[in-house]
Order: sequence, then C-alpha cells, then structure tokens
Amino acid sequence: MVIKHIAGNMRSRWRDFLTTDGEKPDRHRDLEFVLGEDDTAAALRARWEEGWEFALGTLDALDPEDLTRSVAIRGETHTVLQAIQRQLVHYAYHVGQIVHLARSRAGADWTTLSIPRGGSHEFNEDPAPYIV
Repeated sequence: MVIKHIAGNMRSRWRDFLTTDGEKPDRHRDLEFVLGEDDTAAALRARWEEGWEFALGTLDALDPEDLTRSVAIRGETHTVLQAIQRQLVHYAYHVGQIVHLARSRAGADWTTLSIPRGGSHEFNEDPAPYIV
C-alpha cells in the first residue's frame, strides 16, 4: 500500500508541476490505501517507476531560477524549493516504512543497506567496497 500511495502522490505532485495544483482532481488518495485485485506486484512496480519518472523528469527540467517560483499544493502556496523539500521529506518517511517492513519480513536474511553494524572502522579505513 505504501508503494501505491507514493506512486499516486508522485503522479499528482509532479505532473504539470509548475502550472497546476499538486493535488490533481483525478487523484483518489483514499484508494491508494486499499489493495485491489489489479494491484499485483508488477502493476505496483510499474506505478512506482512511473511516479519516479514524473518526479525525476520534472526535477531535471527545472532551471535554477524556477526554485523561487510559486506552486500550489492543495491550494497552499509554496516556492518550488519548499515544494521539493516537502515531497522529499514525505518520500523519506514512507521509504523508511518500506525498509522497516522489508527488514522485518527478511529476518536473518536481511542485508543492510548501509554500513553493517560493527563495520564503521572498516568503512572509514576503506569505503570503496561500499560505494555503488
């Protein structure tokens, strides 16, 4: 559900970012928290990818002077920079939820996403193996 929600949020917020309110009339936020039979792993992955394409494509197209322009999210005015920060914090929160759930599900099979516990000294000596 969290993936479905983030994808819906991204589609709404980043589509026509500079010209329309970030809460699009075709978004049905409440349905993002209900899994239906069409919400297969493949379908959710495709929505996730589409959402990131909207987000990253929009960010890539922005010029430095765009950062001080105004945009609306649910009728509330933000600078473009504020809107970007708002969304990044929102996504970080939900991605943290996804990681927590994945870690719980994986149990002993979990592979850390960063420096393993007890590995800080080794990392500080040679960070190269950790750089992707």
